Amino acid sequence: MKMDNSVKVTLIVVVGVIVLGLVISSSIRNAGANTVSVTGQSTIDVMPDLVAVYFMVSTTGATSKEAADKNSNITQALTNALLAQGFDQSEIETQSYSVYPEYDYSSSSQRLKDYLATHSIKVKIDANNTGKIGDVVNAGISAGAGISYIDFELTQESQNTYKKEALAQASQDATSKAQAVAQGLGKNLGSLVSVTVNDYNYMPWLAYNAAGATTAEVQKAAPSIQPSTQQVTASVTAVYRI
Repeated sequence: MKMDNSVKVTLIVVVGVIVLGLVISSSIRNAGANTVSVTGQSTIDVMPDLVAVYFMVSTTGATSKEAADKNSNITQALTNALLAQGFDQSEIETQSYSVYPEYDYSSSSQRLKDYLATHSIKVKIDANNTGKIGDVVNAGISAGAGISYIDFELTQESQNTYKKEALAQASQDATSKAQAVAQGLGKNLGSLVSVTVNDYNYMPWLAYNAAGATTAEVQKAAPSIQPSTQQVTASVTAVYRI
């Protein structure tokens, strides 16, 4: 009895899929059985090269324009004082700015109280010129701005440099661990199969939190703030054949 051509084709396709599945499954099992996965880590001690003072200018008004104008006056007074101290405009950055209505919900219906304007400002100080921290704080307070906090930070150039260094060291650590595992198993370390960057950790370090502090306390603390060694970390996972 002659088999229909369409049936033949279907059988060939089905057999081909089954064979291919068996080959792939075998390859996966063999690959998993002959690889080692290791995680390398690194920690680098770094010296921050930037001190950042964060101000918050908050003003209210019967209209949004009135609140914004009051805010602008304080911001401009702060900016002028800093420029007079020798700061460049690029060292005075706006982090956020908003104007919005505030409502009173104490009664059965909402009632417009006023408008609130907020302006978050960051002032960047070279870590070699920490003597300016007190001057910057005094300028802000004199202008009517509130101090939020002071950070130790890395410039973008330093971030790029330390990121490369941290990831390189983490990768080297992963390779060393893989070599040790292979040696312990009596095998030679083979080629790299894959690598995953798990983490590179850099966050600005809080130097001073002004929340709840009085103006006098902030002014007293500011001149004594000095950068100290901080840590940058990285983690890399690598898979090698063995």
